[in-house]
Amino acid sequence: MTLTTPDSAVAEHTAVIVTEGRRLQRRRPAGRRRMLTASTPWLFLAAAVGLLLLLTYWPALNLLYYSVTDWDGIDQSKGFVGVENYLAVFTRPEIFQVFFVSLYYFAATFVQMGLALYFAAILSFSTRFQNLFRGVLFFPYLINGVAIAFMFQYVFQPDGSLDIVLSWFGVTEPPKWLGDPAVANWSLASTSVWRYTGLNFVLFLGAIQSIPSELFEAADIDGATKWQQFWAIIFPGIRRVVALSLILAISGSLSAFETPFIMTGGANGTATFVIKTVQEAFVFSHVGLASAMAVVLLAIVLLVTWVQRRLFPDEKVDLS
Repeated sequence: MTLTTPDSAVAEHTAVIVTEGRRLQRRRPAGRRRMLTASTPWLFLAAAVGLLLLLTYWPALNLLYYSVTDWDGIDQSKGFVGVENYLAVFTRPEIFQVFFVSLYYFAATFVQMGLALYFAAILSFSTRFQNLFRGVLFFPYLINGVAIAFMFQYVFQPDGSLDIVLSWFGVTEPPKWLGDPAVANWSLASTSVWRYTGLNFVLFLGAIQSIPSELFEAADIDGATKWQQFWAIIFPGIRRVVALSLILAISGSLSAFETPFIMTGGANGTATFVIKTVQEAFVFSHVGLASAMAVVLLAIVLLVTWVQRRLFPDEKVDLS
């Protein structure tokens, strides 16, 4: 029989308390670490969402509010006018007709997409100076848009680079590329073709290179020509990327701004919808009307995107 003295009982009790205390101390840091680990992604996400709300959605809500007022951008008071600004967008000819200018850029997008797809298909196969041609095609997209606009001003100006080249072939009276309303928009649209073909080229080339090489090897064994490989393998494999490029092209044609603004200032019938919006806001101080125009443009882009998604839904491509 073991006898327990009061002193030994106290010592055992103290040891138990110390052991439990150490165990709790070990649990607390582990619990804190788990909590910190679980909350860290949410902290980073909160920062990104906060910036998105502050810099994107809050200004968009303000834009909607301004669009139903007659605010001039300076006065503290903002009179409510309802849908009057939206009616003006579709009923005033000087505003609505600028939509048709976007058709020039829209037509140019098919040219740039066709060129980009053509060169991407060619340079996806083994070609001499392959990397050189890829760099040459993509380089214009790396140049700042303002620099491109100033550069093409010298190309299209009277007795400029284009007129000099045409004179070598006997053209003595070339048109006024930026001064003639019948030609100016085509000149500006061709500038956008030169600038954005490289972007579409890189998108198409990356999509083509993601196609398994075994398919091309099998096609070569079966005796398929490059043209047959394009229609049977390449185009079905990059259909989603083509649809994405089409969305970007349509939205870009509707929101063309910097090239015509710098090269012509919107003169000679070259004012796009965005240029007209800027003029209404900062030249004529019609901020309410300009806000309504911006909302209409956003709605059109969203509508076009929705229609495109309905016509060309995301479908799994099976090339096997």
